[in-house]
Amino acid sequence: MENFINYQKLEDRKEELNKSWNDEKKAFRYIVFEDFFSPEAAEKIHQSYPKVKQVDPTGNFEEDPNWKYTTYINQNNKFVMTEFDNQPIIKQVFEELNSDKLLQIIEKITGIEDLQADPKLFGGGLHQSTKGAFLDVHVDFNYHPETNYHRRMNIIIYMNKDWKREYEGYLELWDMDKKVQIENVEPRFNRCVIFETNEISFHGHPHSLNTPDGQSRKSIAAYYYTKTRPENEIAQDHNTVYVNVEGMKGSVKNLKTGVRAFLERINKK
Repeated sequence: MENFINYQKLEDRKEELNKSWNDEKKAFRYIVFEDFFSPEAAEKIHQSYPKVKQVDPTGNFEEDPNWKYTTYINQNNKFVMTEFDNQPIIKQVFEELNSDKLLQIIEKITGIEDLQADPKLFGGGLHQSTKGAFLDVHVDFNYHPETNYHRRMNIIIYMNKDWKREYEGYLELWDMDKKVQIENVEPRFNRCVIFETNEISFHGHPHSLNTPDGQSRKSIAAYYYTKTRPENEIAQDHNTVYVNVEGMKGSVKNLKTGVRAFLERINKK
């Protein structure tokens, strides 16, 4: 079977990526690089990416049992898929993301040893966001809900061709001690972002997506864990912790999605 991940390119860039990961000027450790999948594999994955059918310009959609969807105060129009039995190409993507081969390379790049994959893709999987979508800036939950392992790292690969600035949807990384944005990452096709998960790794795409009708923001996400972590990084068990980086605009946005979330839950009863 042909590999999808460009392992040789990762091996060749190990030292460069390690240096970027350990840049002391960064508020927390992360790397951004291109061509995670081979060009042929990236095209194949893009063509196989299952669609969410939008039915009107406001971002409303048709229900699809393969995509899980719930509105929250801090999250809107985000769809998640974690089961791929009838999608062999997507299934192979996650088999490789969870493989020992990739984990060993990432351990060498980051210096974080004994990484454990999550076959159940809790919180991860195939992600897709439609017009109006946002995900407020946050730090992630810090323990796996079943194994109780420490969540240590996120890997995200974007699958969006011809992305334009006016679409929004850029991944923002924040230093909340200084209350400044430190990165604004375009969700470009075949671009990979890896960052550590801790109490200061604030990230999100808080500005509502402004894509043309029928176009969505596509990303592939997996999370890695360890059985232990350094004592100075251990925190009390918590869920996702959100912050508002938009001021009054963010408060109004959250009020609207809060009402929408309430009505969705009422209608489902």
